[in-house]
Order: sequence, then C-alpha cells, then structure tokens
Amino acid sequence: MAFQTTDAPQVSLDNFLSLDDFATAAQQRMSKMIFEYVDSGAGDEHTMRWNRERWNQIKLRPRVLTDVSELRLETTFLGQHFHLPILLAPAAYHRLYHPDGELATVAGANAAGASLVVASFATHSIEDIAKQARRRFWFQLYVQPDREFTRSLVQRVEAAGCAALCVTADTPILGIRTREMRSSFSLPDDIPLPNMIGGAKDELSRSHLPEFGSIYSRRLDPRLTWKDISWFRSITRLPVLVKGILSPDDARRAIDAGASGVIVSNHGGRNLDTLPATAEALPRVIDAVEGRIPVLVDGGIRRGTDVLKALALGAKAVMIGRPYIYGLALAGPAGVERVLQILKTELMMAMALAGVRSIKEIDRQTIWE
Repeated sequence: MAFQTTDAPQVSLDNFLSLDDFATAAQQRMSKMIFEYVDSGAGDEHTMRWNRERWNQIKLRPRVLTDVSELRLETTFLGQHFHLPILLAPAAYHRLYHPDGELATVAGANAAGASLVVASFATHSIEDIAKQARRRFWFQLYVQPDREFTRSLVQRVEAAGCAALCVTADTPILGIRTREMRSSFSLPDDIPLPNMIGGAKDELSRSHLPEFGSIYSRRLDPRLTWKDISWFRSITRLPVLVKGILSPDDARRAIDAGASGVIVSNHGGRNLDTLPATAEALPRVIDAVEGRIPVLVDGGIRRGTDVLKALALGAKAVMIGRPYIYGLALAGPAGVERVLQILKTELMMAMALAGVRSIKEIDRQTIWE
C-alpha cells in the first residue's frame, strides 16, 4: 500500500498552534521509514539544525506608533501576483503521506491562497495537478541524462499552464543520509511517477536513489552545467529559476546564464552537511544580484518571524517543505491549509508588531544590525 501511516486516530487541528506541533504529531502517525525519510538530513545533520538556529539569531527592529489596522500580504515578482509571500516547496512522493497525494496538497494550498512548486517526483501527472490548481503553480525539474526526455517534460509542463521552471542545481548526486539509510527507505512498488516514467525501460530506474555501491543515480545527472541553464532559456518561454544557490559567485553566474531568478537553498540540509544555513547565505546572494533578479529562500522557516526576517533581508518570498508534508500526513488538505494559516497569521502578527503594513514596506531597516 502506497499510503503508509499508522492507524492513529484522526487529530483535531484546533490543537495545532505552531508548525513544530505538526512534526511531533506526524512522528506518531507516519511509519518510521517514511518519517525518517522526510525528517532526516545529511550526515550529522549540522546544516539542517543551523537552518533553524540561524533565523533565531537574527533580531528584529520594530517601528512603534505606526497605524497597522490594515495589512497587505500580496506581492509581485517575475510579473506574477501572489496572495502570500509563502510557497510550498517541491517535495517528492506525496502519496507516501496521503492517498490523494499532490491533489490533496494543492487543495490545501488553494484553500490557503498559496502557490505550490510541483516536484519532478510527484505521484500525479502535472496535467492532473494543473486541473486542480486555483493559484499559480511552478515546476521543479531534476534534469535527466536523456535531454530529449527532459525537453519533452519541459514542454508538458509549459503546456499544462505552469508559471515558472525551477531547475535544481545542487544535486548531481545525493548526500549521505544516515538516518534515512538506517530506516531502510525504499520506494513502494505502487507509487506512480507519471512525470518521470517515459516507458517500460524507465521502470528499472524509478527511484532517484543510487544503486548499492555507487554514488550516482540514473535519475540525477552529474554532467549538469551552466550551459544547460542557457539551453533551458532556448527551449521554453517560462521563467527559469536556479534552485540551490548559496555562493554569491554562483548567483552572478546564474544571471550570466540567463536565469530569471534564484532560490537560496541547501536542499533542506539533505545533501552536503556543514554547508552554511540559508539565512546566512541569503544576504550575500542578495548583495551579489543587486536587484537584477528576484531571490527566494527556503530552509528552516518555521515561524512568521522567520518569514519577516527573510523578506527584510531581501527575499521576495520563502518556501516551506517539511511542515506542510507533516500536515498532509496528519489531515490531508485541511492539514496543509492549517500549516499555511498558522504561518500566515504569525507573519501578520510579526508585521504589525514590527510596524510594517505591507510586504513593500519590509526592508533591511526591519532588522536590528
């Protein structure tokens, strides 16, 4: 059975008051193998911890006696309008967590007014997800060794109405995920991968996991270079964002390659351990791009104050991953919606108490430096 959770009773979402509440409850409901797959990071998980800790070390500077009776959370970048500066990050295999998979996720996102970045390893086709999406959706791409297959997938994504393409650049191979390995994670046979399986021969390489004794996966291309970013610009009209940027030099190279935006990310601490936290890398990338392209950030976002800090440092939006997966596992669409509602409410509270009334008013003056 693809949907592998325990038989724990249904939860009352009224009792969930912070994003961390979802992880605690999900551990009781999800099978150990699946929980460890989602929850774990690379190596000794230093980077995963630093992602959380670094946001906490940044202090806010409030502006008092400001009329905050009305708050606006709308934002615009890449010529696209968003109701919230919060997107759901790409995550694989949603049918591991709920029988309706990504369709449940997009229903929750719809209800909360948020946008979803669909993963390459989604368990529903991009066409079926597009039919259900009421907000803008993007697509995250793992570039395949077969470039013609990759080209056809990009064409499918564009035809389905996707608004942007996020090319994952930080995963030529997977990192050493010790906790995941100890749980003996394997992809169940009944998990469909309709966006990645091009024919019967592809069934032999359904998973992105490498074969035993090898560091390479048939589903991740270690030959990916900056030339491929330029190639994507030539085969699609979609904005192309590069996901997995930490170095200011790489941010500048992304601009030179024609990227429309970058996403500051260390893959949730799941690849190379002891990388810097994204909160630490973000201001350096912002300074490097000099406003030429929008910058987004993920990694360790758990509070509305984290969102406010990211926006104050110069990010156009943030992306969250693990929290909404836990919400999906616990309560399907309602769980995803609840996660987003909590973060939205916390962001509004943080904005009001910091004395900013709209996303446009958030700047580095909001940070105590």
